[in-house]
Amino acid sequence: MVKDNRMTSHSYYSSPLTGWLQALPLWWRHALADVRGTRRVLPPRSLARIEARVTQGERRHTGQVRVCVETHLPRSYLWRFVRQGASLPQLIEQRALMLFAKLRVWDTERNNGVLIYVLLAERAIHVVADRGLNASVATQAWTSVLAPMQRAFVQGDFELGLMQAVDAVSEVIALNFPVPLGDAAMSQAHDLQASHHARADAMSDAPVIL
Repeated sequence: MVKDNRMTSHSYYSSPLTGWLQALPLWWRHALADVRGTRRVLPPRSLARIEARVTQGERRHTGQVRVCVETHLPRSYLWRFVRQGASLPQLIEQRALMLFAKLRVWDTERNNGVLIYVLLAERAIHVVADRGLNASVATQAWTSVLAPMQRAFVQGDFELGLMQAVDAVSEVIALNFPVPLGDAAMSQAHDLQASHHARADAMSDAPVIL
């Protein structure tokens, strides 16, 4: 898990033979992973419910929450395991940071977007929060976001885990970046509606499946 879009890199080198021997189980796990399996554990109705939960949460804050579920790492990342000696947690972090940028989660007015990244081949979870949240959100808050999700994943309930993560992330953002409220109920409703429409025009709330 990381809290911002800055990455600390640690590298080491191993012999080619050692690298290949260590990489074989990883390669097989990711080679055998199929996106059809991802769609079985997260069918369209589950994705629709997760999208609705993201939209519901975003009515309370000015940030952006994106959910990305990836079946397996691309081969280019697996090569880094062999050639550069990168650890699996480093690969997952690098991939999450890349997707944070590619999906434009950073593209918010107050730099308060959050990516919830799941790598199903490893049942790994990684949260990337933009720099606007770092000044006021402690590491422990993100740990508490991941804990219920991890328990649900162990039980094989991926939809429940993602819903819990979306709720927890939305709560963290709402505490720090709530939707500004007008003086009257009409103004409040107008602000919420305008915020929702502006966000819908900018970025989808639907989970991304890779």
